[in-house]
Amino acid sequence: MWNRLNKSMMCCQMLFGLSFYGVMVVLTRFFLEDLGYSEADTMMVVGAFSSIGPLFAIAGGFIADKFLGAYRSLTIAYLGFAVGYTLLVLGASAGNVSLSLVGIALASYGRGLMSPSYPSLYKRTFASQEDFENGYPVNYSVNNIGAFLGQYLFPMLVLVVGFNGSFMLSAALAAIAFIILVVSRKQLLTVGAEIDQAPVSTKNWIAFTVLSLGMIGLVFFMFSNMDIGQNIVYAIGVAAILYFISLMLKAERADALKMGTILIMTLLTTAFFVYYGQMMTSMTMVTINTMRGDLFGFIPIAPEAAMAMNPLWCIVGGPVISYVFSSLEKRNIYFTTATKVGFAFILTAIAFGILTMAVLNVGENVIIRPEVFLAIHFFQAFAEVIVGSMVVAFILSVAPKHIENFSVSLFSVAIAMSGIVGAVFSTSIAMEKGQVITQEFVQTVYGGYFSLLTGLAVVMIVVAFMASFVIRKMLEKSKEAETMTPAET
Repeated sequence: MWNRLNKSMMCCQMLFGLSFYGVMVVLTRFFLEDLGYSEADTMMVVGAFSSIGPLFAIAGGFIADKFLGAYRSLTIAYLGFAVGYTLLVLGASAGNVSLSLVGIALASYGRGLMSPSYPSLYKRTFASQEDFENGYPVNYSVNNIGAFLGQYLFPMLVLVVGFNGSFMLSAALAAIAFIILVVSRKQLLTVGAEIDQAPVSTKNWIAFTVLSLGMIGLVFFMFSNMDIGQNIVYAIGVAAILYFISLMLKAERADALKMGTILIMTLLTTAFFVYYGQMMTSMTMVTINTMRGDLFGFIPIAPEAAMAMNPLWCIVGGPVISYVFSSLEKRNIYFTTATKVGFAFILTAIAFGILTMAVLNVGENVIIRPEVFLAIHFFQAFAEVIVGSMVVAFILSVAPKHIENFSVSLFSVAIAMSGIVGAVFSTSIAMEKGQVITQEFVQTVYGGYFSLLTGLAVVMIVVAFMASFVIRKMLEKSKEAETMTPAET
C-alpha cells in the first residue's frame, strides 16, 4: 500500500501542517499586540485565515481540472506558501498591516490551490480505492504531526526569535516541501491524470496567471474589509453550490443521484466545521483569558498553544479510526459516511459539554486547568479525523471523474463558509479592550455561548443519522439506474 510517492507527499503535508498552523497559532497575538487589533477584529481575521483558503479551493479545483492539473497546482501552492510567509516576515519587521495582509492572502490562495489537488493526486499513488481510503486517515495524522509541533512550539519560539523569526521558519519549511515536489515531478506525473501528463498551453498559463492575480487581490480586499469580506465568502460559497447543482441537473440520473449525496455531505460538513472553527476563535480567547498552569504540572504550554492538543490527538486518532472501521468491515459491519459523521457529532457534543461545564463552574480565580482542554480536544479531534478523512474519501468515490477536483472543493467550501459563520458567532463573546475577566463574565457569557453550541450538536446527531438513511437510498437508486438500458431510463 505504501510507496515512495505517497510517503513523499505525506512529508510535504507534514511540512504544510508545521508551517501553516505555526503561523496560525501566533497570528492572534500578532494582530492583538503588534498590529493593535481588537479581540473581535482579531477573531474575524484569524477565522478568515482558517477558512478563506479552503473557499478558494473552488478556484483551485477549477484550475486543476481545466488549466494545470493537480501536480502543477500543488507545486505552485507550496511556492505560494513560501512567498506568503516571506511577506509576513517583512510585514512583522516593519509593523506593516498591508504587507502582512498580502502575505496571509497569498498563503490563503495557496491553500485554495492545494486543498483539492492534494487528495486527487495522493489517491493516484495507491493501487486501489480501498488502499486509499485506509491510508487517508494515516495521512491526516501525519499532517497533524506537523500541526501539533507548529501549534505547540511556535508560541514559545516567538519569545526567542519574535514574530518575524517564526514566520521566516515557516517560509523555509514551505520551501523544502516545494523542493520535494519538484524532485518527485517525473514519478508524480507518471501516476497523474491525463491533464498532468500533457503540456500546458500558453493560453492556459495566461488564464491561470490572470485568475490567480484576481483571486489574491480579492482575498487581500476581504482581509482588509471583513464586513464586506464575510458576505463575499457567502456569495462565492452559494455560487459554487448552485453551479454544482446545475451540473447535477444536466447529468445522467445515476451521476445526478451521486452528486446529490455530495450536496448532503457538504451541508453536514458545514455544520460540523462551525464547531471546528471555534478552536481558532472563541476557544483560543477562552484559553488566553482563563487557562493557567503547566499540563499535568510539568509540561509547559502557552495559553494560545492549547489548540496544539487538537493535532496531538489527531495523530493518535488517524490510525485508531482507520483500524476500528477496517476491523468492523472485515466482520461485515459497514457504516455509511453520514452515519460516521453522526458519530462525530456525538463526540463533538461531549467535547462542548465538557467545555460548558468548565466555564459554568469556574472559580473566583477564573482559572481553568490545561487538563480540561486536553479532554475537550480528545473528543473533538477524533470527531475531526472522522469528518476530515472520511468525507473527502466519500466524495472521491462517488464524484464523476471529469469534475473530481471541483467536487472535492465543495468540502473546502463547507470549511470556508463554516469558518466565517463560526467566527461571526464567536465575536458575541469578545471582550472590549481594557475589560477585566471576571467569574461572572465567564459563567454568563462563555457559559451561555457554549451551552447553546452543545445543544445544537445534539440536534445535529439526529440530522446526520437521518441523512445517512437518505444517502443510502440515493446510492441504491443510482446503482439501479446504472444497470438500466437507455430505453428503460
